[in-house]
Amino acid sequence: MYSQIISGSLYGLISEQVIVETDLSPGLPAFNVVGLPDTTVKESKERIRAAIVNSGYKFPAKRIIINLSPASTRKEGTHFDLPIALGVMAAVGYIAKEKVSEFAFLGELSLDGRVNRIDGALPLVIGLRNQGIEKIILPMDNAEEAAAIVDVKLYPVCHLNEITAFFENRMKISPFKKRRSDTKKKNLINLDFRDVAGHENVKRALQISAAASHNLLMIGPPGSGKTMMAKRMPGILPDLTYNEKLEITKIYSIAGKLTPDCPIIEERPFRSPHHTISGPALVGGGASPKPGEVSLAHFGVLFLDELPEFNRNILEMLRQPIEDERVDINRNKGSVSYPAKFMLLASMNPCPCGYYGDSTHECTCSHIQIRNYLSKISGPLIDRFDMHIEIMPVKYRDLEYMKLLEPENSELGCLSEKAVNSLYKDSATMKSEIELARQIQLERYKSENISYNSQLSPSHIKKYCTLDKETKKMLEDAFTRLSLSARAYYKIIKMGRTIADLEGAERIKVMHIAEAIQYRNLDKMYRGL
Repeated sequence: MYSQIISGSLYGLISEQVIVETDLSPGLPAFNVVGLPDTTVKESKERIRAAIVNSGYKFPAKRIIINLSPASTRKEGTHFDLPIALGVMAAVGYIAKEKVSEFAFLGELSLDGRVNRIDGALPLVIGLRNQGIEKIILPMDNAEEAAAIVDVKLYPVCHLNEITAFFENRMKISPFKKRRSDTKKKNLINLDFRDVAGHENVKRALQISAAASHNLLMIGPPGSGKTMMAKRMPGILPDLTYNEKLEITKIYSIAGKLTPDCPIIEERPFRSPHHTISGPALVGGGASPKPGEVSLAHFGVLFLDELPEFNRNILEMLRQPIEDERVDINRNKGSVSYPAKFMLLASMNPCPCGYYGDSTHECTCSHIQIRNYLSKISGPLIDRFDMHIEIMPVKYRDLEYMKLLEPENSELGCLSEKAVNSLYKDSATMKSEIELARQIQLERYKSENISYNSQLSPSHIKKYCTLDKETKKMLEDAFTRLSLSARAYYKIIKMGRTIADLEGAERIKVMHIAEAIQYRNLDKMYRGL
């Protein structure tokens, strides 16, 4: 007695079709699973036996061999429970083989026959769809998540008996229809930049950062508002596109971060791990590699508060994902790649006591202590931040009156008149301007394999970021005076392009580059130490 059931396997984000072959033959009762199953799949034998018996069926007292084909790839996950159980039942004759051949099956079984939710349902459904499978039976709790794929019919079930009744025409299971979402965007408990007094130069920098996903480092004394402003970043980030939602949801599905209340990721992620985080938790890893925080922040923000408190070796792991926009994890089982297109937002104190450069408090740190504190962050990592912004304590008049800053205020430096007029807005206004700038970038780079200015390569910069003589001269002077690296040189030009886009300017002007140079002031802060 023989049967075939269609299912799928998942390794990283890669999904492929798996044929679950079942053979029942006379002999001493045995239940063997072959085809490189992991421990989770091997343990499924006991769950399957109990689920079939507790669903009212007799488990066959025969020699049972399950082959997961192709046998050359490792099979992981509890979603093989349901296809293996149905393979046994089809081989015995409890259900018709010709009927189950039209479907693919995914699901974990409880001992009483209930079909439980699984991790990775969305990428598994996408993989099966790409293999030409049009009908999939899966757990009810995964239906809303998998319904993001519109060109496949999903049949959600809660119990093994529902499937047998369905194939015996005793019960009808209709294809799942996605419910209309009536949930409103939370935007991180509706934190608004309107509530931030002063700090107009910082809010301007955060707006530029959000407009093209530029990495930003905020430096300032305790209580100056670094964390408060960082937590308001989700409120000004552009809305996710359908494809972006799909890609982020796949990552969260694999990581087991989805719930029935949150089956689809609708907002850009904002991840803020504690400084005690381990390397695998940050960049991904484990025996069966799972996505880390850098992948969970895909298309969103990774916020590292108190940057020097993180282990330096762990921070160094960020260098490759920042440049390559992906994480490659190599294990003896194979290699896995997870996407990691995130905006790195970080904050730090200027010294161990926190008050170096603060005119209202006296710094008690020696030069050696400050150097040792800064040495916790390597130069190459600092150089990967597009923007370094110094934050000073807010003034009393800003707290008391929340007055608009005058254009001649020294904090505004080289901002253009239009930039000055755009300051001190609420999050909704900032977001609308950011979305316009993003739309300009998407239109400009529609023929390229990039989406926004921070992804520009040197060849792209030559094509899209032409500078006049006056602007080039200013950039040359800054390069020499600040001892900038080649990476910093290109980052300034990219920022200039973003500032021009925010102002609706077709060409990069000298004032755009002048403002961009302002955001590379980390070296100026510590010069002379």
